[in-house]
Amino acid sequence: MARAAYNTDLQPYRVTVVIPTLSADHTLWDCVDGLHRQTYRDFCIVIVDNSGSRRVEQNWPIETSRQGVAVLHPGVNTGFGAAVNLAAREAPADFVAVINDDAVASPDWLNELVSALDHHPEAGSAASQVRLHGVENALDSAGMLIAADGTSKQRGHGQPPENFSQPCEVLLASGSASIYRQTMLTQTGGFDDSFFLYCEDTDLGLRARWAGWTCRYVPSAVVHHRYSHSAGRASKLKAYFVERNRLLLIAKTFPLTRIFRALIATPVRYFHHLLAMRRGQGVAARFRQDGESAWTLVACVLRAHLAAAARLPHLCRQRRAIQRSAKITPAEFQSALNRFSISLRQVAQL
Repeated sequence: MARAAYNTDLQPYRVTVVIPTLSADHTLWDCVDGLHRQTYRDFCIVIVDNSGSRRVEQNWPIETSRQGVAVLHPGVNTGFGAAVNLAAREAPADFVAVINDDAVASPDWLNELVSALDHHPEAGSAASQVRLHGVENALDSAGMLIAADGTSKQRGHGQPPENFSQPCEVLLASGSASIYRQTMLTQTGGFDDSFFLYCEDTDLGLRARWAGWTCRYVPSAVVHHRYSHSAGRASKLKAYFVERNRLLLIAKTFPLTRIFRALIATPVRYFHHLLAMRRGQGVAARFRQDGESAWTLVACVLRAHLAAAARLPHLCRQRRAIQRSAKITPAEFQSALNRFSISLRQVAQL
């Protein structure tokens, strides 16, 4: 792993802001410029270049400041979670903030997130108010919700931001723009590298719940996000990893009774996807609109189930480790899932 550091030696800061990137296109520079405008100053920026070809240096525009920015080069595409873990090891800090390379933070973003965790020591993470870029008065997420089959979806997606204007506890934070307490990351082991892409934020959030941590929603920490700019809004890649990783996280984190419930709920969600597709709604319909057939989607789902089944022995070991170190009971964990739930019908329609 090679490293190029621009005007920083990765000295200790209170916050490390991590930007994993693959394309290193114009959206990354918008993201970096937004971070340079932060009112909170005790932080460094670490870009993890997952391109494998040093695109960050090659594409760096002359007008974008390199002050306080370090670039890490894993040499290959390590995936989202592994990139964050790498940056957290190379630039240790009290807090690790994560932002997608296709998101732009408002000037008070970091200040509001750090303040929220300072005032809530029981919280291991905090979620931003993520708004959809280019869509007037519409949210991407205000934290995350979870369905009976383990599918996670953005809380408030597509709704007006003013409907989610109050700070509160949420189940977990969307990895598109969030902050994590280093103590929590150390205790839980951080992101699961094997997830590669999608659902790694849900997996970490649920493991943090078992470890006794909560999550805060901070509506004053505003970010504008180009939703699914990097991997596409309904690609084969996304369909495979979302489904595979959903299965991995329920095997690792769900109580046994919830696993049985998830297995029953899964075909119900598939049925709702079929109905939504016929009405031209939801991700399944977008998959068709983007030129893929329904049978291609079925093939992605089958491949995901086979891949998850192959990992079952490893998942069982992870599950036992989570249960041994749990700070809450299965009933308390299930209560959290129930409080922050979303219906299978709603999942299919989003």
